[in-house]
Amino acid sequence: MSGSPPAVSRLLVVATGPGGLRLRQACAELGLTAILASGSAEALVARALEAGCEALHPGEGEAVEQLALAEACRRAGLRFLGSPAPLLAAMAEGGGMRRRMREAGLPLASAVAGREVRMSLLADGQGRVVYLAPRQRLHEALSVAPLDWLTAERSTYLGRLAGQGVAALGLTGLVEVRFRVEGNRPGFAAMAPGPTGDEALDEALTGLDPVVEQLRVLLGGRLRERQSRLAQHGHARLWRLSLPPEAGLSGGPGLRLDRARGEASARLLAWGRRAEEARYRAWRGLVELLGEAQATRLTLI
Repeated sequence: MSGSPPAVSRLLVVATGPGGLRLRQACAELGLTAILASGSAEALVARALEAGCEALHPGEGEAVEQLALAEACRRAGLRFLGSPAPLLAAMAEGGGMRRRMREAGLPLASAVAGREVRMSLLADGQGRVVYLAPRQRLHEALSVAPLDWLTAERSTYLGRLAGQGVAALGLTGLVEVRFRVEGNRPGFAAMAPGPTGDEALDEALTGLDPVVEQLRVLLGGRLRERQSRLAQHGHARLWRLSLPPEAGLSGGPGLRLDRARGEASARLLAWGRRAEEARYRAWRGLVELLGEAQATRLTLI
């Protein structure tokens, strides 16, 4: 008799806007039916059961929100497609995850503010962990990768440190590890459950879609990629925007707009072989979507 969890074909995804769009597309790639919804944890679980869903995905929620969903799913006997509740609790509390990472041998960031580096990692729970491109949120609306001030050697070092910590947790799925770098000294700062909304950067730079891969491993699959095959190519910039109804993008090289039909919230991805090419393409897209005045304001922040 197999001990494998029951198959999932229909799931409720707690998301709206671009995040919901990307998760619905990822589900479609895997042959899954996704129902998008928002609301309180208990209401979402009730809706999932009423709709005949076998599982619930927490979307891009913060750790404390995902913890509430995980506990509501446990009480209702509904499968939760995310990090385990104890790890979500440690992420939400902060100090608990820092203790776990210290026990795993990672240096900890000091209280002094330093430059923050974020990195997504995928783990299949069967011993394979891969890290993706280091990135930085320059401000609330913009994330960039790779980082011109972080050498390839330091990026590899941070990835290996993050992989060491994630492997020690034994988790399955997608998480974001955050470091603070002061001078040459990196230290673990925090961990957040994935996806976080920055995954398009990884997709552009490596060709791997972390959102699809997260679903695959949470449903029992093994990671298909090895670290040695995840080479990064080019530069990418991701803008989070609120667009007027009439705004549209004609496309062109290195530009992608994720926007659910009828919604203002959107994400603009610009990619280029060189950093200046990615910046120019981002500028071109912003001008087309928002006009030159607002594009200038955004690119000067």
